Amino acid sequence: MSPFATLSDTSSPIRVILIGAGLMGKKWISVLTASADVELVGLVDLNLSAAEAALHEAGLDHVPTGTNLTDLARATGAQAVVNVTVPAAHHPTNMEALFGGLPVLCEKPVAPTVSQGLSLVAASEVTGQLLMISQSRRYYRTLAALKNNLSSLGEVGIVTTEFFKAPHFGGFREEMEHVLLIDMAIHAFDVARYLLGQEPVSVYCEEYNPSWSWYAGDAATTAVFEFSNGARFVFTGSWCSAGHETSWNGSWRISGAHGTARWDGENEASFELVDQGQDDSFLPPNGDTASPEEIAGSLAEFVSSLRSGILPSGEVHGNILSLAMVEAAVQSSERGERVSLDQVLSAARATALSEESIPVVKEALSDWPSDRHTLASLAEYAASALTHSAQH
Repeated sequence: MSPFATLSDTSSPIRVILIGAGLMGKKWISVLTASADVELVGLVDLNLSAAEAALHEAGLDHVPTGTNLTDLARATGAQAVVNVTVPAAHHPTNMEALFGGLPVLCEKPVAPTVSQGLSLVAASEVTGQLLMISQSRRYYRTLAALKNNLSSLGEVGIVTTEFFKAPHFGGFREEMEHVLLIDMAIHAFDVARYLLGQEPVSVYCEEYNPSWSWYAGDAATTAVFEFSNGARFVFTGSWCSAGHETSWNGSWRISGAHGTARWDGENEASFELVDQGQDDSFLPPNGDTASPEEIAGSLAEFVSSLRSGILPSGEVHGNILSLAMVEAAVQSSERGERVSLDQVLSAARATALSEESIPVVKEALSDWPSDRHTLASLAEYAASALTHSAQH
């Protein structure tokens, strides 16, 4: 039995409302209108002029707009929501959708804090609605092929990611604290979980800001994570490092008992196996090798999950652990010490309980037997999702 509500009609396009008409919203308009599996029936934004302009640009003047999700959903008969608001708006908009009986595909992160994320985990449980986070960088065919071949390395001991870019965004990013960790590193952290099939235990992290940086907050960091089976994941990156830049997915190296794999974040990974008897032939990814990538991949899995009841890889129970990795890394950097993921989840749950205003959500949070059980249950959800995700 599916842990969330599925759609009874599995043949008609799913009627979707998009929330957010900014730059990312425009990208989603393009993806939604290109998909035969969904129909964009409404666009919600506090700035109606921006919403109307975005639709006009896409030749969709017939699509209605509004400032209130509940009202527009009722008027259009919407069946699902794609949430592309700013992170600070994720918690209230996701809550409104879930309690309005609408499953949600939400841009990362699920919420600005783990405590708000746990509130949404509980809300998804009590409403029975799917909340999936679009970790779009999981959806690369070359990454799926890398995952499919990792067993040839034997036991993995260390995964490293180098991420070096020099974007001049302007706007809020250049004023953010912990800008690299909070705004970008979650992608690499999430991919590490996907590749290893393990969950994070602890992290030691240092941040700094080079003298030439154009960011107000720390734009460079190194974080060392311990995972549940003993593997280490090392992330080193900078958002103000021009020259020899990596891809947006970073440059990866995975070392195991039988050899090493390298992935440049874009092209097919390379394997070098050193043990005699090991097969160094490279297998393709499971499933359709023409499957959609990036946010189109997120949308395809969201649709598939609503129709099949199969847990998607970005389901909120599992995805919250990627956000917890970010929060733990920030805390480690601020405190100058190693931080346990259990500690982060325990503190976040206490905060969620103290701040929660919806009685049934608070009750669900209280019913989790223990903080260790919380982590274990989330990991169980994540493991199921990882198995399914590897098939895409």
